[in-house]
Amino acid sequence: MIIGGSMKETLQNLKKVYKYGKKYKRALIYQGICSVAFITFNIILPIITAKQLVFLTDNLFEQLLVATVMVLIINIVTNLFRVLLRRNTQIFFRGTTRDLQVALGKEILKIEISEIDKNSTGAFVQRLGSDTDELSRIFTMGMGHLTGILTDIGIFVAVFLINKPVFLFYLSASLILTMIHLIKVKKVGEKDIEFRKQRDKTTGLSTELIRGVRDIKMLNAKQSFMSNLEKNINILSLKQFKMRNVEMNFNCLIGILQAIFEFLIIVILIGLIKNETLLVANAIVLFSYRNRLLTNLMEKTGELLTELKSFNISGKRVFAILENKEFKKEKFGTKKLKKVDGNFEFEDVHFGYDKTEVLKGLSFKVNQNETVAFVGKSGSGKTTIFSLLCKMYDIQEGSIKIDGENIYDLDEESIRNNITIISQNPYIFNMSINDNLRLVKENVTDEEIKRACKLACLDEYIQALPDKYDTIVGEGGIMLSGGQRQRLSIARAFIQETEIILFDEATSALDNVTQTRIQTAINNLKENCTILIIAHRLSTIINCDRILVIDDGKIVGEGTHDELLKSNKVYKKLYDSEQIDK
Repeated sequence: MIIGGSMKETLQNLKKVYKYGKKYKRALIYQGICSVAFITFNIILPIITAKQLVFLTDNLFEQLLVATVMVLIINIVTNLFRVLLRRNTQIFFRGTTRDLQVALGKEILKIEISEIDKNSTGAFVQRLGSDTDELSRIFTMGMGHLTGILTDIGIFVAVFLINKPVFLFYLSASLILTMIHLIKVKKVGEKDIEFRKQRDKTTGLSTELIRGVRDIKMLNAKQSFMSNLEKNINILSLKQFKMRNVEMNFNCLIGILQAIFEFLIIVILIGLIKNETLLVANAIVLFSYRNRLLTNLMEKTGELLTELKSFNISGKRVFAILENKEFKKEKFGTKKLKKVDGNFEFEDVHFGYDKTEVLKGLSFKVNQNETVAFVGKSGSGKTTIFSLLCKMYDIQEGSIKIDGENIYDLDEESIRNNITIISQNPYIFNMSINDNLRLVKENVTDEEIKRACKLACLDEYIQALPDKYDTIVGEGGIMLSGGQRQRLSIARAFIQETEIILFDEATSALDNVTQTRIQTAINNLKENCTILIIAHRLSTIINCDRILVIDDGKIVGEGTHDELLKSNKVYKKLYDSEQIDK
């Protein structure tokens, strides 16, 4: 049994990780060759060193010179092999870690939004970062520990050849220390699992501190947020302290035993010298290797088992995502639409978040190239409609169709390559303006980017910046105003040129002049796109082909602006309240 997981589990995880590192197997082979060389040299070296001392005490200077030359050659070759080993270790480690992180990143993007909503971001950050490092490290540091163990075993062989009683003492003492070390690893490992869970939670909160620093200040919530963060940091610190406390107690016991064994080896060597069964020169060599045999073997074994434990824990966390064992992944059909016209329909759709029902048998149709607005009070389900159309969540009942095809039969590209959503609070990535726009279309030209920004009334602002389109906008687009972030999001939509465009309060942060210009750009798209708009400012949707009024998850009115003012009380109330606010 391997501490932290069975031999079977460890071998399975090694096999899984090797899948991502097999393209770097040449580096792994070189590692193996260097490791064998190290083991061989370390078996030979103590024997030659013992001979050196014997030749020195017996005044055999010629033989001493030959032995010294051999030691010199071994040390030079060892250092050359060490450089080769470290170089190939880095090649394998970096390559495997990179490929694991890329694969894991792709799988995280497949996880259902509902699962992301329920879990801390820290859980994914740690798995994508430190856990993938841990998996790759087993082939580098793990192999280093294994090489160290085999080297120490080689030294045991050399000691056996020099003196068998000393060999038996070192072997017995080493086994006792190693067994205690194994118990330490097991106990510390149990605490480590608890520590990692809390670390995920604390990392998530720390991330929120940085991302939400502006809102925390504006809400004057520094004290309450820090109180929550401090509480979790304290819990994390306590769990780490308990883990380290177990480790320190065992280290104390091991240190005392090592001191006792060191005392005993001196007594044994004195006895053997007095009985003339051991030369003084050989006794010096045997004593000089006490740390390697009483400490190194134990520590290397413990370190290897600690690595294996961390490896198995990280393997469980990473492969839970890669193999769909922990989080639900999005499921798409196989049917591909070569060209989407832009017709879609909701048929008796029921949907809710957890136990809260939001849409209650919602039904409506939207035709190709039609511009339709959704209005209603906050929480009525407007934004949810957009999320479901993009298949961000799965409905509980009913069906949603695009061009007559159920979205559950369509592949991901048929849905998301043909729908653009522009939200009220778009996420802008910590990249340049140029890179933010290229995210949606890698082969977009500079001319297309500039045209999209002009349509979004953003080009004039960008041209005034020192770095223009190469300006880094900060995390979440913090260097931009709310209106500029929305305009950048609108420019992304113009670049995508999809058949269906969803505007979710997309002009809420714009001034009236810019909003009018954006509205003109949107109107220019009408002939070629199906456009859906959510707006609280009803003045922005007066000219839509149709307006759907939603209340409590149902359609309670449908028609043009003028028709609804005459026939729908909910709509009239919304419109009248807006006039009062003005």
